[in-house]
Amino acid sequence: MENASIDISVVVPVFNEQDNLRQLHKEITGTMAGPLAASSYEIVFVDDGSSDGSFDVLMELYKRDKHIRIVRFRRNFGQTAALSAGFEHCRGGIIIPMDADLQNDPADIPMLIDKLNEGFDIVSGWRKKRQDKALSRKLPSQIANYIIRRVTFVDIHDFGCTLKAYRREVLRETKLYGEMHRFIPAVAKWSGAMVTELEVNHRPRTAGVAKYGLSRTYKVVLDLITVKFLGSYSTKPLYIFGRWGILSGLVSMLLFAVVLYQKIHDNYSMNRNPLLVLAAMLFTASIQFIMMGLLAELQVRTYHESQNRPTYVVREIVEDKTESK
Repeated sequence: MENASIDISVVVPVFNEQDNLRQLHKEITGTMAGPLAASSYEIVFVDDGSSDGSFDVLMELYKRDKHIRIVRFRRNFGQTAALSAGFEHCRGGIIIPMDADLQNDPADIPMLIDKLNEGFDIVSGWRKKRQDKALSRKLPSQIANYIIRRVTFVDIHDFGCTLKAYRREVLRETKLYGEMHRFIPAVAKWSGAMVTELEVNHRPRTAGVAKYGLSRTYKVVLDLITVKFLGSYSTKPLYIFGRWGILSGLVSMLLFAVVLYQKIHDNYSMNRNPLLVLAAMLFTASIQFIMMGLLAELQVRTYHESQNRPTYVVREIVEDKTESK
C-alpha cells in the first residue's frame, strides 16, 4: 500500500449484486456529499468474478462518477481476497469496507469516522439488531463471535460485520488469507492498535441472495486456530510444541515408573501391560513435538530474516531532529 493521497476510501466487494449496486452507489455518494462533503473520497468496487450483470452496472456508474474505481477479478476468489485487493488498490487515509447487499447502511460512515478521530485505529461495526434468519445466520454468528472473543481476548461482539473504519497504517502490513478478514481487529490489537466498536444499523436484504451460510463455519474455526497460533507463537513456535513435548515426556516417564513398580512389587508381566505401550507412544510423541518445534523455529527465522521483517511494530518515533553543527 502506498501513502494516502485522498481522505476516505470506501471498499466494496461485489459478487452477483447487480440489483443493489445503483442504490448502494446513490446512498454512498449522498453520504459523501452531505456530512463528509469537506473530505476527498473514492469508491473502490471489487468485482469478485460476478456472473450476472454486476460489472456492466459498475461500468455504467463509472462512466458518470469520477470517484469510482473498479478492480475486476478473472474469477470468484472470495470475500477476503476481494477486500485484500480493495485495500491494496485504494488511496484513502481512512478505509471503510462494506458489503454490497445494502444491509450495511452508508449513513453510518460519518459516525464511524468520528469515533476513529477520537484516537482509535479501528472502529468495528456491531450489528446489534441484525436483520437475518435466526437459526441459519444469527445463532451461528453469536456462537462464533463468543468463541473468537474468548480465544483472542478482543472484546468485540461482531467480528463478522464488514462495515468498519481503519486507519491506513493498520492495514499496511496486513496480509489476508482464507476467511481471515474478520480477524483483522484481533491481529491489529495484538500489534498494539487501539480497537473499539460502535453499534451500526443493519437492514434486511431486499434483492439478491445471501452468499454465505453455515458452510463457512468450519473455515472460520480453522482460521481462528491459525490466527491464535500466529498471534501468540509466530516468533516462538518452539514454546507451544515444546510445552506439549515436555508434558508428553513427563507423563511417559511416570508411566514407565508405574510399569516398573508393577513388575517389581506385583510381578506383573511388562509384555502384557498396556501402560508400557502408552508410555512408549508418549515418549515418541514428545520427541516428535520437540522436533516439530525446532523445524518451525528454523522456518520462522528464515521467514523474518530473508524478508528483513522485524518482530515488532513501531507506532511512532519521537526525537530531536535538530542537527548539531
